[in-house]
Amino acid sequence: MPRWLFVKITDRDGNFGWGEATLEGHTEAVEGTLDGFSKRFLGFEADDIEHLWQSAWRQSFYRGGPVFMSALSGIDIALWDLKARKLNVPVYQLLGGKVRQKVAVYAWIGGDRPTEVEAAARARKAQGFRSVKMNATEDVGWLDSPSVLQGSVERLKTVRNLGMDAALDFHGRLHKPMAKQLAKALEPHGPLFIEEPLLSEHPEGIKQISGLTSCAVALGERLYSRWDVKRYLEDSSVDVLQPDVSHCGGISELKRIASMAEAYDVAIAPHCPLGPIALAACLQVGLTTPNHTIQEMSQGIHYNKEAGDFDLHSYVKDPSVFDVQDGFVTAPTGPGLGIEIKEDFVREIAQNATPWPVPGFIGKDGGIREW
Repeated sequence: MPRWLFVKITDRDGNFGWGEATLEGHTEAVEGTLDGFSKRFLGFEADDIEHLWQSAWRQSFYRGGPVFMSALSGIDIALWDLKARKLNVPVYQLLGGKVRQKVAVYAWIGGDRPTEVEAAARARKAQGFRSVKMNATEDVGWLDSPSVLQGSVERLKTVRNLGMDAALDFHGRLHKPMAKQLAKALEPHGPLFIEEPLLSEHPEGIKQISGLTSCAVALGERLYSRWDVKRYLEDSSVDVLQPDVSHCGGISELKRIASMAEAYDVAIAPHCPLGPIALAACLQVGLTTPNHTIQEMSQGIHYNKEAGDFDLHSYVKDPSVFDVQDGFVTAPTGPGLGIEIKEDFVREIAQNATPWPVPGFIGKDGGIREW
């Protein structure tokens, strides 16, 4: 099973909803938080989604951060699914209705150490994608040889020559001396965006890089609430925000972050190299959000391949809901999140599933590098 953590909530009348609380590499910690939340919220009114969210936030004192917010995300998504199913409407109808009929999407190519991107990009194009994302580099030293960046430029040129757009994920692997150089080198070749040019814990560095390049700067997967996002909007250092619906407090908080971003003319492109429930939730938000621009999909991502025969479609009864045509996924029409989970199969696989460990990089000198 890939690195996913699913949440199911059932009310006293038997209505149910599915959420996803995946936090890559920290499954046990999120499970512990979910256990605590389940004891706290047993007996709450399932329809009062915002009351539960505020109770989790305001009555926890120590709050925020990836573990707390991922657990809250799983609950929040499941409650939206439950309520919409009970009313027999898609979640997007409860969020104000659609502003578009389909959502632009992109897929991954290249792996943690990006290689063979031309063949992978051609395969993605044949699957219906018109945009892809790839890691910009392998692991890179704090100050490394400029030559280690040349492959990034060539890979971008290769994909662009196929008539596709390509985003480059720096993944927070680069430190400022190298990130500045790479952003400048990529600029003439038109990346769709550069993602996490630095870790989000370096807002002053991100602001500096944003001022040095015309490339659209994207980040947000390691920002866990509207309060984390606030400073990046106020200092105009990002062009594209990428909150993760499974990390940032669920559908409720993702919508709030998107509305904040709209007021600063910042686009939304939610991070989602995760499972089908997270993707379904993102699509519901994307259909209702004016400044939503493109959605990440994990179909065929290298992490899924490492899990064996399991992929994005493995646990849904109707995989066609995620079909990609000319770069878009059409709005789902089913109630709730628009997908049906193979619950028996999920429970069977979960019996022997082991938590996914975060990979890591070790430099040539034996020192630990950012992954």
